[in-house]
Amino acid sequence: MSRGFNFSSGPAVLPEEVLKEAQAELLEWSNARASVMEVSHRGKAFIAMAEESERDLRALMSIPANYKVLFLQGGATQHFAQIPMNIGFGGSADYIVTGQWGQKAVKEAKPYTNARVAATGEADGFLKLPPRDTWQLDSNAAYVHYTPNETIGGIAIHDIPDVGNVPLVADMSSNILADTLDVSKFGIIYAGAQKNIGPSGLVVMIIRDDLLGRPTAPMANIFKYSAQAADGSMLNTPATFSWYMAGRVFKWVARHGGVAAMGERNRAKAERLYRYIDGSGFYSNPIEKSARSLMNVPFRSPNETLDEKFVKESEAAGLLALKGHRSVGGMRASIYNAMPIEGVEALISFMQDFAAKNG
Repeated sequence: MSRGFNFSSGPAVLPEEVLKEAQAELLEWSNARASVMEVSHRGKAFIAMAEESERDLRALMSIPANYKVLFLQGGATQHFAQIPMNIGFGGSADYIVTGQWGQKAVKEAKPYTNARVAATGEADGFLKLPPRDTWQLDSNAAYVHYTPNETIGGIAIHDIPDVGNVPLVADMSSNILADTLDVSKFGIIYAGAQKNIGPSGLVVMIIRDDLLGRPTAPMANIFKYSAQAADGSMLNTPATFSWYMAGRVFKWVARHGGVAAMGERNRAKAERLYRYIDGSGFYSNPIEKSARSLMNVPFRSPNETLDEKFVKESEAAGLLALKGHRSVGGMRASIYNAMPIEGVEALISFMQDFAAKNG
């Protein structure tokens, strides 16, 4: 068996270099004479690795000193609830909804804050972004939440919205480290690791210091961001292997030119794939061109029968996990940082052959 090109939306492709490093260190890590999965998270070796991974991420993203970096658990979905519990309890919060993950974030927030849908693309089937002049933002809101990249529909907000003095909260699970951005324009950035950072089980959160002082919902310390920040994200045993792998991925990004270089490569991959789709006369992508995702590219053939055939044959050809989300159908190619341009070229070559045989 040989490795295929993995287009899964998450858990997603990891850099092969990082996988080989982990393989070499799996039995004995950092002179510990044991695996990183077997050593204490409070031991000197793990603490040193954890601190180094934070420094590396801070350098990659130019994170200002007045932000804490937390390595948490629960997946981004858990933090749909934890964020309002920590910074919006008893008040109101605005949500910009551009897809299903935004919808879920609103639903999970409602028990803890007055979660208002300030803008939504639902009327257009989430194929377009809601125009900025339709956004009904409240200057007294506790925060404004949005999802810059929606993995299911393949739609993205490419600029950073101006929401005034209200803290901007972004679920960057599928686009963190994918391009440069100004962290200082956000109150919170959070991301499930399993798309651009590492294995599932870890959530990375970047949170501005002043937000840690807000009144919270009644809850255990384990759910309080302030308590996690005070204890170095180690109130309980963290996801040690996922944290270790994240640190390796941070170093891989740095070795390959940093976040700016990732952005250049990601744009090149996406532009190449969209250009072929648009010019093929066989495949289609429904998303408004200015809002197309660089990370998740949905596409369809002329009919569902051919879609099913495409998924089956592409899998046999070593192009993995191209089936679209069950709610939208078709196909979807997730081309995160670790997907090499060779994978995109292999996909396009297969698409050309399939279209020639089935057109």
